Amino acid sequence: MIMKSVVLLVFAFASVTSAFHLSEQDEFHFKLWMTQHNKVYSMREYDQRLQVFTDHKRRIDKHNEGNHSFTMALNQFSDMTFSEFRESFLWSEPQNCSATRGNYFSSNGPYPDSIDWRKKGNYVTDVKNQGSCGSCWTFSTTGCLESVTAIATRRLVPLSEQQLVDCAQDFNNHGCNGGLPSQAFEYIMYNKGLMTEQDYPYKAVEGICLYKPQLAAAFVKDVMNITAYDEMGMVDAVATRNPVSLAFEVTSDFMHYDKGVYTSTECHNTADKVNHAVLAVGYGEENGSPYWIVKNSWGPNWGIDGYFLIERGRNMCGLAACSSFPVV
Repeated sequence: MIMKSVVLLVFAFASVTSAFHLSEQDEFHFKLWMTQHNKVYSMREYDQRLQVFTDHKRRIDKHNEGNHSFTMALNQFSDMTFSEFRESFLWSEPQNCSATRGNYFSSNGPYPDSIDWRKKGNYVTDVKNQGSCGSCWTFSTTGCLESVTAIATRRLVPLSEQQLVDCAQDFNNHGCNGGLPSQAFEYIMYNKGLMTEQDYPYKAVEGICLYKPQLAAAFVKDVMNITAYDEMGMVDAVATRNPVSLAFEVTSDFMHYDKGVYTSTECHNTADKVNHAVLAVGYGEENGSPYWIVKNSWGPNWGIDGYFLIERGRNMCGLAACSSFPVV
């Protein structure tokens, strides 16, 4: 009994001392963040999330004090460990990018120094939010097809991610567990159409396929796969054709990206490591650093109004490993 009491006292003392390195200011910042993001926790979870939040805040502050090409900031993910974030928002299994063969032939330029399809006309839909589902590949797919269709028809219509989540499994896609835009474009081509967001709204969970051919609103005639690691081929396509779907590897520092040109020494540059699909809507250069302008699917409150810039020309985080776009 005495031994048990000693153990309990030691445990209690350890708990108290572990709490001491969290200051009142840490808790103030956390409560402020909770209010901003409408967060409510149980008593037990509160302590865990406070610790995670504080660890993130310290890492962000340290990063921003250094000499980096991008800044980090607290956001809606700041109470999640990277493992939790990865499980909820990224692919849970590797995608076989090597299945895509390059069939896009570059025009060999010349190319403009910069381009932004958002400024060329009504060609890019608003930033969407995938929620807690690894369905980024569907948003990259719809974003690209929305833009390609708008460039061809002058009509910009939001398309259905949920149809892809529910219906595209036969093309080696896995609903909330990942997939590839190139394979989703193949599905749309053979399926003979994709419905609108309005007719087949997004649920962020995998369900039964409810596709109605008579309501198909967008179509794919062919799929253009840019040769793996040919980043200049991507430049050519974005400069002369349309926005391009791409995949890359998200690592822990990207979770809190705020603004600037993202680069990483943590990530890999090979096809087998990519875990997130997005949409390149343009490119440019800042202070001698070339970058891509990329549309994400984590809502408009993340990054630069839902977008980010990432270093161009070095296959940063494998972004040139498996890029594609549809022909309509």
